[in-house]
Amino acid sequence: MRRLTIMIASLFLMVGMVQAQEEDATSMDALLKQIERGQARDSAEARQREQRFAQARNEQQNLLNQARQERARQERNSERLEQLFEDNQTRIVAARVALDERLGALKELFGVLQTVSGDAQGRFSESLVSIQYPDREAFLVELGNKMAGASSLASITEIERLWYELQREVTESGKIVRFNHEITLADGEVINTAIVRVGPFNIVFEDGYLRYNSATGSVSELTRQPEQGRYTNSTDDIVNAASGTTVTFGLDGTRGSILALLVESPTVGDRLRQGGIVGYCIMGLGFIGLLIALWRAVGLSTAGRKVSAQLKRESASTDNPLGRVLAAYEANRGADTETIELKLSEAALKEMPDLTKGLLIIKVISVVAPLMGLLGTVTGMIKTFQVITLYGSGDPKMMAGGISQALMTTVLGLVVAIPMVLIHTLVSGQSRKIINIIQSQSAGIVATHSEKHG
Repeated sequence: MRRLTIMIASLFLMVGMVQAQEEDATSMDALLKQIERGQARDSAEARQREQRFAQARNEQQNLLNQARQERARQERNSERLEQLFEDNQTRIVAARVALDERLGALKELFGVLQTVSGDAQGRFSESLVSIQYPDREAFLVELGNKMAGASSLASITEIERLWYELQREVTESGKIVRFNHEITLADGEVINTAIVRVGPFNIVFEDGYLRYNSATGSVSELTRQPEQGRYTNSTDDIVNAASGTTVTFGLDGTRGSILALLVESPTVGDRLRQGGIVGYCIMGLGFIGLLIALWRAVGLSTAGRKVSAQLKRESASTDNPLGRVLAAYEANRGADTETIELKLSEAALKEMPDLTKGLLIIKVISVVAPLMGLLGTVTGMIKTFQVITLYGSGDPKMMAGGISQALMTTVLGLVVAIPMVLIHTLVSGQSRKIINIIQSQSAGIVATHSEKHG
C-alpha cells in the first residue's frame, strides 16, 4: 500500500506539477482532489479543441465548395468567350471578303498609293527641298499609315496632294533658290542668314558649303571646308549673284559624296604633320639648303656679271675675282715669267674659297635628305609593327599613323633631295664658269708675258 501511494504521488508530480505549485497538498485527500480537478480541466480543454477542429473543418469545406463553384463559373465564361472569338473570326472573314468585293480595282490603287507615299517619304526626308517645305513629310507619314491600316479610303484631296508634292519636288529640283534660314556655324553660333539651294544637290552661304541634317531638320556649316579655294570662292559668287547672271559654281552632282571626299582629304599641313619629328627635320634641312643656295646663286651671279664686265675693260678693278687676279699681275709686271705665274696662281687660289663656299653644304644636304627619309620610313614601320603587336591587324586605322609617317618622310626626303641636286648643279656650274675664266685669263697673261720677255 505504501509503494502504491509513492507511485501515485510520483505520477501526480510529473503530470500536475504546475497545479501542485499553485496549491500545496497538505494531505492525501487534498492531493486526490487536485488530481480530480486537473482531470476535469483537461477534459474541458480537449472538448474545446475538438469543437475548434470541427468548426475549422466546416469552414474548409465551405471554402472548397466556393472554389468549385468559381471554377465552374470560369469554365462557363471560357466557353462563352471561345464561342464569341469564333463568331468574331467568322465576322472578320466575312467583312474582309465584303471589303475586297467593294474595293475591287481600288485595292490596287491604294496599294500603289501606299508604295508611292512610302518611297516619297524616304526621298523627301533626305531632299534639300524639305528645308523650305518641312510640313510635307508629316502628310506623307499620315497618308502611309492610313493606307497601311486599310481601315479607310484615301480621299480625292489626299491623292491630289500626293501628286502635287511629287510634282513640286521635281520642279524645285531644277531651281536655284535664295532664302533666309537659321544655320549653325562651325563654332556653335546660330544665326539667321541668306542661303542658296542649288537644286537638290547643294546648299551654300557666303562663307562656304552647308550640311542638312534630315533627322533634326537643322542646317549647319561644314566643320571643314574644301581645301581648294576655288570651291569656297564659287559659293560666295553664287550667293551674291544677281538674278539671270551666269556664275561658275562647284556643283556636287552626287549630293554630297564628292564634297565629303574633298573635305576629308588631308591638306598640305596635314600631310606635313604626318611626317612627325623626322619630317620636320627634313623640312628644316631643306629650308637651310634653299637659303644657302639662294645666297650663293645671287653671289655668283653678281660675281659673274662683274667678271664679264672686267673682260671688256683694259684696267683691272678689285671689285671682282678676275680684276683682283689682274691687279696681282699689274703689281708684278716687271718680274720674270715664273714669278708672274706663281703670283697669278696665288691670286687665283685666294679667290677659290669665295667662289666655292656653301657648295659642299648643298651637296651634303642633297645626300642626307633621302637618308633621313629612310630613317623616318624605318621609324614609321617600327611604330606600325608595335601597333600590330599590341592591337592586331584587324583595324587598318590603328596602323595608319605609322604607315603615313613612313611614306611621308620618304616623300619629304626626295622632295628636298631632288631640288638640292639640281640647285647644286646650277650653282656649281656658275662657280666653275668663273674659275675657268680666271684660269684661262691667268694662263693667257703668263703666255703673253713669256713671249715679251722670252
